[in-house]
Amino acid sequence: MSFSASSAHSNSDERVLDVQFTDDAISVSLRDGRVITVPLVWYPRLLAGTASQRENWKIAGGGYGIHWPEIDEDLSTEGLLRGAPAPKASVPAK
Repeated sequence: MSFSASSAHSNSDERVLDVQFTDDAISVSLRDGRVITVPLVWYPRLLAGTASQRENWKIAGGGYGIHWPEIDEDLSTEGLLRGAPAPKASVPAK
């Protein structure tokens, strides 16, 4: 049996369909049927936001991103699929 990486991904559609939250996780549904669930603590701005602020999201980046205008947070499906948490905030030098 032969296997090709290009054919394996031919039916994938990594664009955002829906976003849902629990108390400790964010789940992003993709158009191809996959659901990515990651810990909310990976994204401190989302964690600190209210439920109402988290629910106010918009699809961005041609469908491959999510933007929260009230929280000023942006996530990409690529980063979520890689399991990439938000970068650590830099601490100003004293």
